[in-house]
Amino acid sequence: MHILIVDDEALARSRLRRLLDDCRAGHQVSEARHAGEALALLADPAAHPVDVLLLDIRMPGMDGLALAHELQRLAEPPAIVFVTAHTDHALDAFELDAADYLTKPVRLERLQQALAKAQRARALAIGGAPASAPLPLHDGEALLIHERGRTERVPLAEVLYLRAELKYVTVRTLSRSYILDDALTELEARHPEHFLRIHRSTLVARRALRALIREGSAEGSEGESWAVRLHGLAQPLPVSRRQVTAVREALSG
Repeated sequence: MHILIVDDEALARSRLRRLLDDCRAGHQVSEARHAGEALALLADPAAHPVDVLLLDIRMPGMDGLALAHELQRLAEPPAIVFVTAHTDHALDAFELDAADYLTKPVRLERLQQALAKAQRARALAIGGAPASAPLPLHDGEALLIHERGRTERVPLAEVLYLRAELKYVTVRTLSRSYILDDALTELEARHPEHFLRIHRSTLVARRALRALIREGSAEGSEGESWAVRLHGLAQPLPVSRRQVTAVREALSG
């Protein structure tokens, strides 16, 4: 792949280049010190098309989020992996359909995972498959999370899934996880239009559903298993066999 590193810090660019060398994948690597240089390279007809941007967020002039917005105007935008020292922009990043969000200092294993996701996203885009649209965020109902002496309002529109674990329920959004002291069955009954049960321990947001995939052995064998992919999450969630039909109906609805 042709990978463009966009970062105003020379040391950060140098470290990412070394990590890319350690990947031993033969990537072509270019660098830009700011958004203007990146846009110039992307617009250069003589340059090899860029497949992936490793993009810093806080830069002088146009920041990484603004550059990502600008790139969405391109007919075939490169996949974007944000690489930043700050964690407070994760939700904004995934709303821009970023392939991944890495925090500095970047580890080789996480970089390899991010590049694999970016490569899949790029292949889908070139192949004409529609990219996952950002989840719409609407005002309305919310879950009240009581955590470490404070109460936080988490809109249902931001929740990707709910999972029962021991005496609590894990609430997962694009940016983080919360712990909710409530029963999964009560949440399901309270918000049937928002959540779909895919497993005895898991509810997922209906609008976050992206794909139903078969895992394990060949179809029809005892080892066959199913999972769903959700918007913004790399790891599929297991689906019980009795819920496969319901998931198919939700995806086609």
